[in-house]
Amino acid sequence: MISKSRIAYALASSVSLLAFASGSAHAEEAAAAAATAAAAPSEGLTDIVVTAERRDVSQQQAPLSVSAITAETLKASNINDITGLNGTVPGLVVARSGGGERIISIRGIGSETPENTNTQPGVSYHIDGVYIFNSIAASAAFIDVAQVEVLRGPQGTLFGQGSTGGTINVVSIEPSTESLSGNLNAGIGNYNYMEGSGAVNVPLSSTLAVRGAFQYTKHDGYAYATKVPGVEKYDLDDQDETGWRLGAKWQPASNFSVVLNTVQFNSETNGPAQKNILDPETDPRVLTQDYPGRSKVKTQLYTGVVKWETPFATIKSITGYQKLHSEQAWDSDGLDTETFFQNTYNPISFTGVAYDHVPLWESDTKSWSQELNLTSNGSGPFNWVLGGVYLHSKNSQYINEYRGSTGDILSPALPTSTTWNDPAIENLTYAELSSIKRDLYAFFAQGTYDLTSQLKLTAGVRYNHDKATGMFDSMSGGTSSQTSGAYLQPSSTGGRKGDAWTGKVALDYQITPSNMVYASWTRGFKPGGINSSASAGNSYSILPTYKQETVDSFEIGTKNRFLGDTLQINGSAFLYNYRNMQFLEEDPILYGEGISNAPKARVYGLELEGSYIPTEGLRFDASMSYLEGEFTSHYLALDPTNAANAQNAAGYPDYLFWTNFAAAVAARDAAREDIKGNRIPKLPRWQGNVAATWNGQVGPGELTARAQLIYRGKYQYRLFNEGDVDITPSYTQVNLMLKYEPQDTNTNVTLRVVNLFDKNGVNSRFSDPYGSAQVMETFIPPRQVILSVGYKF
Repeated sequence: MISKSRIAYALASSVSLLAFASGSAHAEEAAAAAATAAAAPSEGLTDIVVTAERRDVSQQQAPLSVSAITAETLKASNINDITGLNGTVPGLVVARSGGGERIISIRGIGSETPENTNTQPGVSYHIDGVYIFNSIAASAAFIDVAQVEVLRGPQGTLFGQGSTGGTINVVSIEPSTESLSGNLNAGIGNYNYMEGSGAVNVPLSSTLAVRGAFQYTKHDGYAYATKVPGVEKYDLDDQDETGWRLGAKWQPASNFSVVLNTVQFNSETNGPAQKNILDPETDPRVLTQDYPGRSKVKTQLYTGVVKWETPFATIKSITGYQKLHSEQAWDSDGLDTETFFQNTYNPISFTGVAYDHVPLWESDTKSWSQELNLTSNGSGPFNWVLGGVYLHSKNSQYINEYRGSTGDILSPALPTSTTWNDPAIENLTYAELSSIKRDLYAFFAQGTYDLTSQLKLTAGVRYNHDKATGMFDSMSGGTSSQTSGAYLQPSSTGGRKGDAWTGKVALDYQITPSNMVYASWTRGFKPGGINSSASAGNSYSILPTYKQETVDSFEIGTKNRFLGDTLQINGSAFLYNYRNMQFLEEDPILYGEGISNAPKARVYGLELEGSYIPTEGLRFDASMSYLEGEFTSHYLALDPTNAANAQNAAGYPDYLFWTNFAAAVAARDAAREDIKGNRIPKLPRWQGNVAATWNGQVGPGELTARAQLIYRGKYQYRLFNEGDVDITPSYTQVNLMLKYEPQDTNTNVTLRVVNLFDKNGVNSRFSDPYGSAQVMETFIPPRQVILSVGYKF
């Protein structure tokens, strides 16, 4: 339980931190400038410009918690996609669910609705300011990226829905009319690793430039399965990805520009290695699964940004169109059939209530978004931004599931045109065809007023409106409810409308030009939605719709530069009041699960980030977070595993459920447990990283060496907190990088070693909420040794 004394201690610690920063700032201001300059290296820390407040601002001047990871850091740490950011940003956790879907959480706020693409994430994900609707699309690689910005805490005013936990914005490199330039890189490594990337910037005139980039990555599986029929070792955790980007920038005048971009990404692999915690094989990279998983992801993004600067304000239009097609198939228990049904230690009884695999989960998303904002350009004490945004999306999904014990382990998914009386549907355990349409619009305004030359007041408000409508049909037990035509014929499940007001109030005080403190209140929200199964009348306690969730954040922080801009220390402390957290809950009726709301929770924590250049050529970077959180109200939640165990214990396994409906429902319903006092999921108590970088002349060239230590503490991966089963273990990882650049050649040779000590760290645990209800683990990549060469011009 979170005691008042612990909260008081955290706040007292943060106040002490701010007092230390303030005192140190005044002491530095009083010191002799000549002495400071003499003690400092010739080059200090450089400013990083972020778009945190819908305008370009120095990271050190933004009164909120924001981290920026530059392209150089991404390359040095071998971070190719969002998953690689684990441990590098305070409070950020990127987990994986079934089929490899990325679940992003910041400070414990994210998504607890795995394998449900109809819900919105808790951390909004943007590429060049365009909101990415489907969480599967977050698995796409970073292509020609300038930096990745991570805003921690609710961003309900300027970024709106889906940002209760924060916002991630991937910033691409824009085309430039300055000069012809480009780069080309190629690398090889263990596991038959191959990589290639390149970019070229071509000025076509003084007003028009184009830029193209590509990226290719491939390697064999980091793990393999031993029981797939006809294959001795079936690769898992392999990679075969191709992406490219093409952009154009037209700037006929210094105050007007149009930037058009498209980003295309394709991935086709055997899927992730998700090892059952009961797998008799002790090697974490060897699985006894018997189904040949596969994963196909194709994303397409088209964006257009028009920017017009006037003396009064900058007018900006951001247009985005997205398409995603995903096919995921995986062994939902991670075991072979014999082990799965005969293992007496299995959480699910060997009586056969569970089924063995999901041969197809197909998802298609099309979305369109339009934002228009105005940002003031005046020189007075009042600066503002206002705008509006409209978003439309349609997500469709098709699911086929089989029971492995019936001999259908390798059966393909059925075409959606399969007729209602086709004998093939008798082998299906479950099938679903559904779609959700969402329409959202919002209006926002935020202003900052200089109360004095050092003290600023910021206030903002946003009105949000969302509407969702759905279509749904399903079948179970091998029998369709249709009497003619296709075996699945979706019908309307009704709709839901919602409105929400979010906002922000903040004060920031610039103690000196290099030191500031701030305090803020912000509110974020995530829209509610439709439970398709409950709307169709197939649930007992799950409601047809679920509520929107909200987070009220109270934060204090400080940002500081000392010692002639060679030492940077940023810190923050926060307290969240979290209401109606959306999570996936089992229903007493089989296949009636849906999204529920946990009424109240509280989260608080401390975060620190720092950089130090003690001497020219040597730099240290570090970050850490300490986080606490628990559910503070009573709620009786039904865990899928507990429901299945109760059903079995009562003597009504799957094939007897429907003939003993009332008794089986009552047995499952009685398995509910109160979650009050449970720890918030995906909230490591401790997390941090330390990196040291040295750069200097060695022979006829320049050498850069970097070492990094990452620690991510253990966490509960679900709100049920079912003992050790629900705990994702901690891990430590060490990365190294050596880069040599011969003089006057524009070339470089880079050696990267990721996970130097070959630790089998658990990235995340995942419990299949449907069917098998098994607990699986996904691991961080094993030791990777990659040698690459590059050329730039």
